[in-house]
Amino acid sequence: MLDIRWIRETPEQFTAAMQKRGVLKAGQDSLTRELLETDRQFRELITEQQGLQSRRNQLAKEIGMAKKNGENADALMEESKQVNQRLADIDARIAEGNPAEELLKTLPNRLDDSVPLGEDETANKEVKRWGEAPKMDFEPKLHDDLGEALGMMDFEVAAKIAGSRFVVLKQGLARLERALAAFMLDTHTGQFGFTEVVPPYLVRDNSLYGTGQLPKFAEDLFKTTSGHWLIPTAEVSLTNLVQDSIVPEGELPLRYTAWTPCFRSEAGAAGRDTRGMIRQHQFSKVEMVTICSPEKSEEEHQLMLNAAETILQKLGLHYRVMLLCSGDTGFCSQKTFDLEVWLPGQQAFREISSVSNCGDFQARRMKARVKGKEGGPRLLHTLNGSGLAVGRTMVAVLENYQQKDGSVRIPDVLVPYMGGVSSLAAA
Repeated sequence: MLDIRWIRETPEQFTAAMQKRGVLKAGQDSLTRELLETDRQFRELITEQQGLQSRRNQLAKEIGMAKKNGENADALMEESKQVNQRLADIDARIAEGNPAEELLKTLPNRLDDSVPLGEDETANKEVKRWGEAPKMDFEPKLHDDLGEALGMMDFEVAAKIAGSRFVVLKQGLARLERALAAFMLDTHTGQFGFTEVVPPYLVRDNSLYGTGQLPKFAEDLFKTTSGHWLIPTAEVSLTNLVQDSIVPEGELPLRYTAWTPCFRSEAGAAGRDTRGMIRQHQFSKVEMVTICSPEKSEEEHQLMLNAAETILQKLGLHYRVMLLCSGDTGFCSQKTFDLEVWLPGQQAFREISSVSNCGDFQARRMKARVKGKEGGPRLLHTLNGSGLAVGRTMVAVLENYQQKDGSVRIPDVLVPYMGGVSSLAAA
């Protein structure tokens, strides 16, 4: 959530930030005026409440003194009655919350100055490219065709069990998913200092609010009859490890990683990627989350990007790094890099990781702060990134390591995790 004090002090900067985000059109400041006016009215209400509370206490003393002295206290008692009635009305209005804060809950993070202006992914900026696309002397197949031909990937049975956008993996591909996740976790913990965590897969409203999924993106989530939500990403559980807490600066940075299932309704993706494993309701992902001081967040952003890139490099997969433009950057992020891996079957780059710096946006919602040696507590910075999406990494391995005979070679780095198996072939 954005800082209302920053908006009060620099309304023109807030207006420019919302214009860059596309929330306001160029030349418009209606949102700014509405926000500041509702905030002013609420603060005036609090000031009035405090004044009435003080007057109520004073009247109580005056009434007691008048009665003690045998004086007529009717006028004082009538005023006290009116004060209490007004206070009850104000207390009820304040209990409903600050309308300005309710509006702030729906507004995205302000963007870093380096984020390019643009409406959609076509304005994203390529900042790096690694490796080369594999040369094949045959027409490459799509991952789902490969998986089904191997007899290890079944969408038809999955549809009978759960409906569309699910898959059943068997034999070598089931082992490959586990191998990929273990390899990613070992790399992040052993090479980049992340702590492995097994977090809850079910969370409460406040946890999803803290990381920005609620209230704006409720339709993208799955909710249980118990009132819990299935996590759309381990970012929710990992980031909320510091909710409502003050972390000593000497303990930072906190780097967490987890392999979890993720659940998404894909409500806004109707008609997109309907075949294969690219966009599903259930998938697994190795997530990275970093909690750090404000001074270190840019440095940690680069470290997390490096960690995600290292996975792709060790797998020998051709990819590019994209700096997302203003219209393609996520709600909570102030700056995001996407890693896009080359898929020969599609003859296209596809996103396999997003690595985002959220600044203090999530920390303000979670009330997560850092305590230094000097001065009072201040808000932490939070970062998150896929390291990587395991299903999409499997897609990339299948398409990039496919052979002419339909078999799939296992990347060398994964062979030990596959129990020495170096290729997958149909039985």
